[in-house]
Amino acid sequence: MCRHIKTLHNFAPPATDDEVHAAALQYVRKIAGTTKPSQANQAAFDEAVEAVAHATVHLLDHLVTTAPPKDRAVEAAKAKARSAARFGTAAAG
Repeated sequence: MCRHIKTLHNFAPPATDDEVHAAALQYVRKIAGTTKPSQANQAAFDEAVEAVAHATVHLLDHLVTTAPPKDRAVEAAKAKARSAARFGTAAAG
């Protein structure tokens, strides 16, 4: 999976439309192998992003979990700590 696509399920507050669109855009970019399609492919690219975003919203709306929602700030701090450990940099607080 593309490392820039963030987990969107089971967060408080829930994922925003912008977050869903950003994840869909990253997915389509990865599949298409380009960050900016040609003019000839722009319509197909945009259509794919919208279709993936729609499917993502549908999936998120139908997923069920018994786990409590995760806190975005706590998860971001954990990710920053993992990055600091992996790359040997100081974790900014």
